[in-house]
Amino acid sequence: VQLQAFGGGLVQTGGSLRLSCAVSGLSLDYHALGWFRQAPGKGREGVACLAVKAGRTYYTDFAKDRFTISKDNAEGTVYLQMNSLKPEDTALYYCASKTTPGTAVLPSTYDDWGQGTQVTVSS
Repeated sequence: VQLQAFGGGLVQTGGSLRLSCAVSGLSLDYHALGWFRQAPGKGREGVACLAVKAGRTYYTDFAKDRFTISKDNAEGTVYLQMNSLKPEDTALYYCASKTTPGTAVLPSTYDDWGQGTQVTVSS
């Protein structure tokens, strides 16, 4: 299983970014895919999860109404569209997959991780 996140960058407050996670070695329709982030000096926190088999998505409170998780099976890619970005969204963003059911975004429940992509939001 390989996951590779990219698409981060520097954006001004209120701007948008779309992160991509290229996935290989697993089924996007079977595994749950999640996005996480880690800011300097802080622990890794969940952002969103897409569990197609369960037919559900989950967003952490700060991501609701601003972020959207989606997938493209043909491209083997999971996306995180981020709008109305704030300086507090600055972090290293990771994608990860798990085989256990549900849409929990507890990092310890995820099996495979991609490398992070940096998102910096300037004020």
